[in-house]
Amino acid sequence: MDRGFRILCQGETRRLLTLLGVTAILVLVVQYAELPYGKMLSLIPSIRKISNSQMETSLGYSEREGNNNRSNANSINAFEAMASSPAPEAYEGRSSGFENAGGSIMAPGSGLASETKNFTANGVSSPVNNIEFTTRGIESPSFAPSRAPLGSETESRSPTISVPSNATSVKSDAAKQANNNDKPGFSQGNSSMSRKDNRITAKTSNKRPSEVVSISEMNLMLQRSHASSKLVASGVDQQIVQARLEIENAPIIENDSRFNSPIYRNASIFKRSYELMEKMLKVYIYQDGDKPIFHEYLLDGIYASEGWFMKLMEANKQFVTQDPGKAHLFYIPFSSRLLQLTLYVRNSHRRSNLIEYMRNYVDMIAAKHPFWNRKNGTDHFVVACHDWAPAETRGRMLNCIRALCNADIEVGFKIGKDVSLPETYVISAQNPLKNIGGNHPSQRPILAFFAGGMHGYLRPILLKYWQNKEADMQISGPLPHVRGNANYLQLMKNSKYCICARGHEVNSPRVVEAIINECVPVVLSDNFVPPFFEVLNWESFAVIVTEKDIPNLRNILLSISEERYLEMYRRVKQVQEHFLWRAEPVRYDLFHMILHSIWYNRLFQTRH
Repeated sequence: MDRGFRILCQGETRRLLTLLGVTAILVLVVQYAELPYGKMLSLIPSIRKISNSQMETSLGYSEREGNNNRSNANSINAFEAMASSPAPEAYEGRSSGFENAGGSIMAPGSGLASETKNFTANGVSSPVNNIEFTTRGIESPSFAPSRAPLGSETESRSPTISVPSNATSVKSDAAKQANNNDKPGFSQGNSSMSRKDNRITAKTSNKRPSEVVSISEMNLMLQRSHASSKLVASGVDQQIVQARLEIENAPIIENDSRFNSPIYRNASIFKRSYELMEKMLKVYIYQDGDKPIFHEYLLDGIYASEGWFMKLMEANKQFVTQDPGKAHLFYIPFSSRLLQLTLYVRNSHRRSNLIEYMRNYVDMIAAKHPFWNRKNGTDHFVVACHDWAPAETRGRMLNCIRALCNADIEVGFKIGKDVSLPETYVISAQNPLKNIGGNHPSQRPILAFFAGGMHGYLRPILLKYWQNKEADMQISGPLPHVRGNANYLQLMKNSKYCICARGHEVNSPRVVEAIINECVPVVLSDNFVPPFFEVLNWESFAVIVTEKDIPNLRNILLSISEERYLEMYRRVKQVQEHFLWRAEPVRYDLFHMILHSIWYNRLFQTRH
């Protein structure tokens, strides 16, 4: 009996343990089923995807790419709210250091981020020792906006915006960091977001575009954008209406050597539009916002475009007005690079606080001033060069005219509204015109040149087909560091064609570098909208090659006749003036061209 009793007890114990195990499993199933993403099994592909991409999706969110049943508006809200996972801003191989995502500069082989480095804020060099450019533990900036009713003209209390207390330490320090780490070819991000059929899906840098838009299709998109725009005549808009009519009926140019060139889409329209900009345009600059994110700028490195524009715009006396009632445009003077250096928490794999910061800023100025609400921000503009700028300027800021270096159709760049900002690598803030020019065509023995880090999916393919394959194809990875990037610049000056291959994102400083060194640019980046697309005829002075044609790259270039090459070479020299920064701006230089494209797109904006 005793033995039988023990057997009975053991059986009951096993049953009890089995019951407890099943109950625990059921509880877990119920808990997972209550997650906001729906069914528990739907999480598995997202987890696998994040693991495979090593947490490098910087614009995606954790919903499955195939989960397209949500509306576009809900998708955008989810995108802005979710934590993203930016990868380190990788080194492309033209200098000796590299940077991690938090902004600290790491010496090769040291594994440490505490080394003393020099960097430039507003063109002044200063040492930085053991500074981390992060705001640890802060998920979003401290804002206290007092919301006014939509369209209100006054606000009894002025909403305030505050930057975390330790952010002021980066006012000059964080800005100066770029002198060392923003060498040509540093890539600012590694993923993007595609928009198709009112859906937004994640697209990592190692994934080809889901749909390729050709340069001819881009031309048609520009025409449709301008043709479908509607004019509204009220207040300063009456001046806009008159200006547009004058531009559309611009007289044909005759006997003008500057404009008798195919580098322009329509030289007559461009000339008249530029003249009217000089005569009429008034820009109001918001004084709200604290440094270093607002009213602070970098003048060297690959993010220099946004810094130079801010510096020259805020100092300008011709276009800037203190009377917002006279303004045709409203400028939000923020630095996307300094936003990243100030607020991104290193290794957090989150940019939601950066997005929230800019969203709160717009809420604040909309509550404090009546200007945003009059046209819901469509007469406002930003100039931003960091790869994260498309994400930072989403939400309400999508209504703005966005001048972006990351001009990627798949991440929401709108041809005819947004402006493709040239990404310019400035070596010397004191002398931005340094090293301009190149050799005569007879002294360019190299057919095609590329050198840089293996970022994204495209460059490894380029090297696979062309590294060490043909003597006249100088295609390689990072070059050995030489002071002032002399090797890199010399190879550009000795080459007929310079390959401008996308890295993590579609944009690259090589496009402007090629023009500055009088090397015909070969744009190898699907869905990239070239700078000043609304004005310049890129097919007249550059070669546009689709990514799938990499195996035929040499044959494509050799098929271009010598006469055609010389024609493009002369046009590159002509268009060069539009891509030069000057301490004192001159007509048709880079500052004026950026402002003109913003003005031009303002004239042709759609009104509903």
